[in-house]
Amino acid sequence: MDLKISNCNNFFKIKGILNRNSLEAFQNEFQNIFEKVNNLTISIEDIESMDRYGVNAFVALHNEAIQKNKNLSIIGIGCKDLYNHFKAENAA
Repeated sequence: MDLKISNCNNFFKIKGILNRNSLEAFQNEFQNIFEKVNNLTISIEDIESMDRYGVNAFVALHNEAIQKNKNLSIIGIGCKDLYNHFKAENAA
């Protein structure tokens, strides 16, 4: 399944597979997003799988939110790799 991103205001839903092949669509959607919004919510409930490129894309978005003092919320029971990455960062 391809990556599909839908949004309403500052709430985005991502559906499909976030990997090296679909990374460009993710990056295009969220490029300069924090220039437009102060609060961003992304639902990962419908992500079927995510490789390290997908995890790194979320990490970059998270770091940008921190750098620009914006709020980023990632919600939904989605990919374990993403949660494990942030869980490991918090434990370190």
